[in-house]
Amino acid sequence: MRDDQTRFCCTAFLGVGVVASGSLQHVVSTVKDALDDRDLTQLLIFDDTTGKQIDVDFRGKTDDVLKRLGEQFGDLPGTEMNHQHTRRVGRPKLGVVSGEVTLLPKDWEWLKSQPGGASLTLRKLVGDARRAGGKQSKIRESQEATYHFMTAMAGNFHQYEEALRALYAGDLDRFYHCIDDWAPDIRNHIKRLAANAFPEGN
Repeated sequence: MRDDQTRFCCTAFLGVGVVASGSLQHVVSTVKDALDDRDLTQLLIFDDTTGKQIDVDFRGKTDDVLKRLGEQFGDLPGTEMNHQHTRRVGRPKLGVVSGEVTLLPKDWEWLKSQPGGASLTLRKLVGDARRAGGKQSKIRESQEATYHFMTAMAGNFHQYEEALRALYAGDLDRFYHCIDDWAPDIRNHIKRLAANAFPEGN
């Protein structure tokens, strides 16, 4: 689960141009003060983590809008709270939990022959697997965020479908080529959303 600061990082577009970026509170306050009601009805605000649109009711004064957002999303980030716990003196608990692992005899022999023994080797293997899974998860999340934003803002752009195919194929060069002549603010935002969408070395 994302924390509030990440959750409310967003970007507002009017047409193909960026008009504000930052926390949801900052973006809403900025556009409410700067734009007239007609422009506000055409404004689109996107969550920078998911690429999905955030619906905002701009009726009333700025305080009214922010109050409704607080009711909709919970407390908006404004004041930072210190969540650090007081550290106790002494050795920290390692949190080791014992359990049963069933392996073939040859697997046990291999584990016991590794430097550090079976337990250390298993912990390393688990750590490696978690890191590999984390990378794939980041790639998927970045792809999905890019897809959501592209569908909303560039669905009728030239080479949109080709760009999507390149995105999911992990072809960075082809992806950049497809979006190269798109509106600058939209293209640059897509590149930010897609920053983790491609395997390293692309």
